[in-house]
Amino acid sequence: MAPPFGKAHENSRAHDRHTPGTTRRSLLAGVAALGALGAAGCSRVATASSTDGGELLDRLRAQGVVRLGIAGEIPFGYIDRDGHLTGEAPELAKAVFKRLGVDRVQPVPTEFGSLIPGLNSQQFDVVSAGMYINAERCEQVIFADPDYQMLDAFIVRKGNPKGLRDYKDVVAKKARFATGTGYAEIQYAVEAGYEESEILIVPDQVAGLNAVEAGRADVFAGTALTVREVVKKSGKTESTKPFAPLVKGKPHVDGGGFAFRSPETRLRDAFNVELRKMKESGELFRILRPFGFTKAEMTDMTAKELCRG
Repeated sequence: MAPPFGKAHENSRAHDRHTPGTTRRSLLAGVAALGALGAAGCSRVATASSTDGGELLDRLRAQGVVRLGIAGEIPFGYIDRDGHLTGEAPELAKAVFKRLGVDRVQPVPTEFGSLIPGLNSQQFDVVSAGMYINAERCEQVIFADPDYQMLDAFIVRKGNPKGLRDYKDVVAKKARFATGTGYAEIQYAVEAGYEESEILIVPDQVAGLNAVEAGRADVFAGTALTVREVVKKSGKTESTKPFAPLVKGKPHVDGGGFAFRSPETRLRDAFNVELRKMKESGELFRILRPFGFTKAEMTDMTAKELCRG
């Protein structure tokens, strides 16, 4: 999932134009249906320990449950139509935390741009939303190594009438450009020369699809995976070939993973140990494959590499 750059935008006119079953509004309803654990009295997790490496892992084992911050984006982390928590990150979290001695996961839904603030204000224990790892984020939280890598792609009208294949094309052809709230694609477009004030910001890829179908945007930018999945529901649009955006003039490949509060290095390191085993055994790909991931999106990159930018 693309990370936020700069300030969050709230100028979307498409907040309520989602497909049923995929909205953040239905996400909240789904969580209510699940019966969120301790909703009245446990809106915050215990204060992080000042002990070197943190004590959160011990507390999670004692409690038997870990609270996952999710943002309702298919396929990264969401509540399905039956009210069940799923997505590549929650399913991976279930497997890793079970190995760590924590049997249950509990979703805590929030807007994507609120995931890091929510984590640091102890609304949940870990961000489980396929969050991209970048230098800006690494100043605020610590990351496990990425569990996937990802290129960008566009949603365009059938036949791609404007010939939009990358951000330079969007600028050169003065296309009406849309992307998601807090997405990295905002910065990629700005770096290519697009005026940030002219970008149409929508909640997610479903709203982006709606904007292109309705003619309010010529192009919506998102991850290659979310774009190729969402256009399957459309007869009016298609996805472009995945491409690497330019960062400081060089092609850039993003990687997404789990985020933890900065003091909790012991939990992060234990998570990394299990994640590494799952990569080596092939279990990671088996978990991610049902959500549309391919072997090309598996990665050996590290959080340290991505934090350098």
